[in-house]
Amino acid sequence: MSANSPLCLSGKGVTKTFGTGVKAVTAVDHVDFEFREGELVSIVGESGSGKTTLSKMLLGLINVSEGELLFQGKPRDISTARKKREYWKGIQAIFQDPFSSFNVFNKIDTVLLDCINMRGGRRLSRQKKFEMMDEACSFVNLKFAELTNKYPFELSGGQMQRLMIARIFLLKPKILLADEPTSMIDACSRATILDMLLNLRNEIGMTIIFITHDIGLAYYISDSVYIMEHGKFVESGTADEVILHPKAAYTKRLIADVPKIYEPWDLSTV
Repeated sequence: MSANSPLCLSGKGVTKTFGTGVKAVTAVDHVDFEFREGELVSIVGESGSGKTTLSKMLLGLINVSEGELLFQGKPRDISTARKKREYWKGIQAIFQDPFSSFNVFNKIDTVLLDCINMRGGRRLSRQKKFEMMDEACSFVNLKFAELTNKYPFELSGGQMQRLMIARIFLLKPKILLADEPTSMIDACSRATILDMLLNLRNEIGMTIIFITHDIGLAYYISDSVYIMEHGKFVESGTADEVILHPKAAYTKRLIADVPKIYEPWDLSTV
């Protein structure tokens, strides 16, 4: 990823306020950002910092109260259902809870076929669609022959996380927003899921935006890091700049809170 790569998503003064008057709560407070094509970005903050609210605005699930969002250099327009569907071809998400990410009444075949149809493959032959679904499942180390005619709730949490990545493999969006995608699975599966996402990024040149509270993970995987506190970005830059040379007190505290195996753990602040 080069600093000269084109911008795919950027924002100026992006703000989200819930409620009005004295009861108004500003969840995201005039943030600026620039995400480039092929970049892996992490937005890091504790629970309640505003990072999930920001991700919902980026996805177009909630409205922006103030400020401007640009998609591929142009003001984002999701004013109609058709325009919103078109936008969603370019940006997709993997959420923290795989169990609530699927319609329990739809079989896995339907989930994957919907992705093929959304990418304009409705008229492809049944055999071609089967090959595409099989390839997507193989990419995430699942066997489509073992999944066909099953419902998502018949799978384990790790299998469902993989199925969500298989969806992304079929949709091939320009931007993937991953909101704590590995928080509900064991450490071994977590490394596998991260490797799959990185392989997908390399394969289709996708921008990945990680929403996480794990600053160690952010340093390990990211090109750029944004640190979020109380709805504002208190620090941003390359992963090395932010993690190895932090300036904001909040960033320093997040780094200090990471347990180190070779040091006694300080539990006095817990």
